[in-house]
Amino acid sequence: MPNAIEVSNVTMKFNMSKDKVDSIKEYFIKLCKRQLRFEEFTALQNVSVNIEKGDVFGIVGLNGSGKSTFLKVVSGILKPTEGWAKTYGTISPLIELGAGFDMDLTARENVLLNGLVLGYTKKHMKEKFDEIIEFAELQDFVDVALKNFSSGMVARLGFAVATITKPDILIVDEILSVGDYLFQQKCEERIKELMADDTTVLIVSHSIEQIERLCKHVMWLDHGHVKMLGDMKTVCDAYKSM
Repeated sequence: MPNAIEVSNVTMKFNMSKDKVDSIKEYFIKLCKRQLRFEEFTALQNVSVNIEKGDVFGIVGLNGSGKSTFLKVVSGILKPTEGWAKTYGTISPLIELGAGFDMDLTARENVLLNGLVLGYTKKHMKEKFDEIIEFAELQDFVDVALKNFSSGMVARLGFAVATITKPDILIVDEILSVGDYLFQQKCEERIKELMADDTTVLIVSHSIEQIERLCKHVMWLDHGHVKMLGDMKTVCDAYKSM
């Protein structure tokens, strides 16, 4: 099976300011005067992994282990300090709630806008519109601005848009933990449908039970390092016994 995602020796470093800055103006003044002190933080260190097409690949680890940073590198949102990441095919990243949405626009307007951002035509999104709204269970809120939505409602709309046309790669960061139990079940069923069509799914979740239900392979990150990589049961059993 060919690879859908290839990551080679990725290191991601950030320069973090050690000084308290109360405004953007103050930040730039200190920056121009070279008065800012920075501390280097390494979020990922020499991470390498190949993920085959059609795999459902989970990432586990404690807070601050580099999980979300890894997803952003794979998605192309962040350029790694060292190494490289390649993806093959269309990609739908669900990384942050509301990412790609304009909170001042209505659900109807955001569906069309987000679809265009993902590379779909306006005609295609109009054809899929009713199906998207039905899946997100937002029939009564179609013409309401997203700034009046709860975080769960925004997440449901984002998931529905991203998965209505099956991408080659779906990247999900904790979004399945948002919403009620019944909607979480709907999301899992949608992911299983994508799996049947050879969509590659890369998922981060603090719910180890969710990872065990959905994933074939798992990577365990610890302080930016790959602590373990392998089949779901072996890695999850080790992680739970930590």
